Amino acid sequence: MSVSATTFEPPPLPGRTATGAARFVAGMSGRDLLGIIFRVCRELTVSDIQMRASRPVYIHTNKGMEKLDYLGILSPLHLDEILKELISNRESGSHGFGMDQSIDQRVDEKIQLAIADFAKSRVADFSCDGIPMGENGERSGRLRIQAHLSSSGLGITCRILNDSIPELEALGIDPDTTTTLRHCVLKRAGLCLVTGPTGSGKSTTLASLMDWLRRHHCKHIVTVEDPIEYQYPDEMDDPEYPGHSIPSPSIITQQEVGRDVHSYRQGLKDVLRKAPHVILLGEIRDREAMETCMEAAQTGHLVLSTLHTTGAVKTIGRILELYPKENHSAVLSRLAEILIFIHSQGLLAGIQRRVLTYEFLHNNDDAISSAITNYDGGARSLEDVIRRTGNIEWDTNLRRILKRGLITHETFINARMNRNDDET
Repeated sequence: MSVSATTFEPPPLPGRTATGAARFVAGMSGRDLLGIIFRVCRELTVSDIQMRASRPVYIHTNKGMEKLDYLGILSPLHLDEILKELISNRESGSHGFGMDQSIDQRVDEKIQLAIADFAKSRVADFSCDGIPMGENGERSGRLRIQAHLSSSGLGITCRILNDSIPELEALGIDPDTTTTLRHCVLKRAGLCLVTGPTGSGKSTTLASLMDWLRRHHCKHIVTVEDPIEYQYPDEMDDPEYPGHSIPSPSIITQQEVGRDVHSYRQGLKDVLRKAPHVILLGEIRDREAMETCMEAAQTGHLVLSTLHTTGAVKTIGRILELYPKENHSAVLSRLAEILIFIHSQGLLAGIQRRVLTYEFLHNNDDAISSAITNYDGGARSLEDVIRRTGNIEWDTNLRRILKRGLITHETFINARMNRNDDET
């Protein structure tokens, strides 16, 4: 099925499009509306969806935003029903612990409380279970939802989450970097940062690393996420007996803000009390989170987290912005001691599909540690060490994927880090 702006007239059957997809009609339930949308998204292999009152559904594709106007227009009542359905499937904060009401009572109460909270805050962020997509028992993946208000009324941004965790090799990371990343997460203690803008695949890269670790090594991994994007199974394929499953050697404790802990701050405070070997914090948002990461790394834990920065140099700069100027020297000394790597990535519109590009800084010798310590005096020394063997510079990697024919020259020009270099 192709996505276009063409409206098929007339549809071959009432309530159907020429492509066979059901259309939106008045009186549809939220579950039916979402089922239509998710079936189309599955066929088109897209996961990011924008729903607005009195507009068609829009989806994020390799070409940008495309509209599914052949499904019809979502009315304000449609959006209300969709939000109620999503809330009713919201992953429960207590998992039923200590509750004696019936399931129906709990769902009704959940919807009422959530609508009341939304009316006060004007925004709601949550994750929810998959939605049925038809009579054959198929369900969408888990969902990450943001409901908000705008000039058009109620709006819902939805991401379909995929619990099928890919291997690092499938993401577009070269074999040498993949080997180094896996070696790094075996260290006893230190700080590992995966950075990039929203939608750059940071969560997927971290999930690939954690999934490999839990299948191959005996660790207690604790995550604090907002929300949980990937769920790790308790079992794994038996390497000796194909077709059979065995318990994973690692145990993973996943906690979601708003569901399992009241706040990100509480999750950060409590994480060290769970005796973890590895800590994954979904995002470093402020100085408190940064301090927690560094203190945990300095006291014998391996810590992984993310920042919304592009490039290793800008990541160091962003960390310093969290602290007053007089603390920069001490912060850089701590980073030089505990930092293991910065893997900074982005997803580009490729010729055939989205393409991963990245920069990789491995803090594995004295020259790199010294460059980090002295960063505050200028970024040039740090930029120079990124060009050393074993590290991968952003622009160098861009040229590599350009030569492989994966991106256009225009994409290369727009995505370069150093605009002063030659264009080729």
